[in-house]
Amino acid sequence: MDKFFRKWVRKLHRWIAVPTAILIPIAVVIKLSGNPSWQMFLKKFEMVQSLLMLLLAISGVYLYLLPIYMKWNRKRTRKTKKSAK
Repeated sequence: MDKFFRKWVRKLHRWIAVPTAILIPIAVVIKLSGNPSWQMFLKKFEMVQSLLMLLLAISGVYLYLLPIYMKWNRKRTRKTKKSAK
């Protein structure tokens, strides 16, 4: 289960990164255009972009901390095995 979850978090992180990387330059162009009709569209657009950035940040922190946790867990397991002998 744990390996399955890690695999899907990695896939989700990759798939969220692609639209986020596409949406950021589009948002910059819309902001710089100064067209009022586009500005109304930008408000809704920023909501989606903010949600994607939040999901990307959460999954990124998880993926960043995962190796640290796994290393700590291995050390803890080794200590308990040595003390049990």
